[in-house]
Amino acid sequence: MSGPLRIAVLGAGSRGREAYGRWMLEHPERTQVVAVVDTRIARAQAFAVAAGAQTRVYGRWQDLVADLGDLRLDAAVVALPDHEHVEPAIALADAGVAMLLEKPAAPTASELERLADNCARTGARVAVGHVLRFTPFWRTIKEIIDSPGFGRVLTIDLRENVGFWHFAHSYVRGNWSEARTSSPFALAKTCHDFDLIRWMAGEAPRTVFSVGELSFFRPENAPAGAPAFCIEGCPAERDCAFYAPRYYLDALRDVHGVPVALLTDDTSVDGRRKALHTSDYGRCVFRSTNDAVDHQQTTMSFRSGLVATLTASAFTGRNTRDVSISGTNGQVTGNMETGRLEVDLFSPTSTLPPLSFATVEATTVRPPMQHQAWTLTAKLPGRDAGDHRGHAGGDDGLMEGFVEALENGTLGADPQLSLAAAVDSHRMAFAAEESRLAGESIELAPRSHPIPT
Repeated sequence: MSGPLRIAVLGAGSRGREAYGRWMLEHPERTQVVAVVDTRIARAQAFAVAAGAQTRVYGRWQDLVADLGDLRLDAAVVALPDHEHVEPAIALADAGVAMLLEKPAAPTASELERLADNCARTGARVAVGHVLRFTPFWRTIKEIIDSPGFGRVLTIDLRENVGFWHFAHSYVRGNWSEARTSSPFALAKTCHDFDLIRWMAGEAPRTVFSVGELSFFRPENAPAGAPAFCIEGCPAERDCAFYAPRYYLDALRDVHGVPVALLTDDTSVDGRRKALHTSDYGRCVFRSTNDAVDHQQTTMSFRSGLVATLTASAFTGRNTRDVSISGTNGQVTGNMETGRLEVDLFSPTSTLPPLSFATVEATTVRPPMQHQAWTLTAKLPGRDAGDHRGHAGGDDGLMEGFVEALENGTLGADPQLSLAAAVDSHRMAFAAEESRLAGESIELAPRSHPIPT
């Protein structure tokens, strides 16, 4: 390589600019953002200014594709809205451009298969934005359950605690509130979790069964006299946990990026107040157009005998994940927010495997059999910003892996960074939604097309 990688970013929103774009701007010796696409031209131009004077701005991805000969791209990041992922991805694949495709790769099962077929035919080099595989927390768990002392994995219990404020922002008022404009909640939010389960299991499930509903964020649950927009004088403003001004004006008063930047480009107090009268982010949560379920539970059975459960809920006080995995000779439990893990190994001769991403805080023995147990802390990077940016280091980890694979010419060869790594987990999410609607278990058929692994 004679210089930094030339990369285009399609979508200058919270993922394109704040997550992946931020990493690239911080590593100018390795990456150069040469083009930005966004229908909101002012947003694209602001990103382009930060990237450098030579960065081109486009309002449509089709115009960027038409200029591929001049742009001489090494890769592209596709972080457009969910329903605009497949067409630009296929166009880039047809042109031989490597890409990082933000999840979900496709908003429907048929579109996923069309994308996978195209990428198999063209030999496209595609990584999908399943960032949690790249966090110290989940890498540590993977090292533990893959070790001989843990035995065969038989249960995985994963809980996605969405956080009541985060659910209201993203899945009631925000971009992922309606399946027709984004994707079902099982895909839009918990595809990360399905990906983790698929990764931990080492295989796709045989059956998927799911239940869930939109129970609370409905018009009939609105307080008496509640207006369409909170700021218009809601009689329940002191009591309502979802009162929009309390979130965007008070709790986030010192925040000027995501999520406030999604409310308005003018993030001053006056700008926010004005936006809360008209923006969807100012709407009463009981008078919005949302249809995303606010709680869902999915059970998956695997041919190996493993059973996995995934619970997702809007009604949690933290925005994090809790996990418990049991094997025939051990158990690991943990909380992603704190990075804390508890590991029990039942055999008196079992020991922890070498750990690349965690430190041992304490060692003990537990009655009645005096088996060994350890308390660990995964090495969380200091830059992580909680629920609005970072994914506990996963965003940076994915970008580091993506760029390194581009530099080494290995993108697509590593299952961690290939479309194949994402297809099964997407199919699991689609099956969960199908099961929820049909009220019956769904059997996953084997893949019908070849996908490079």
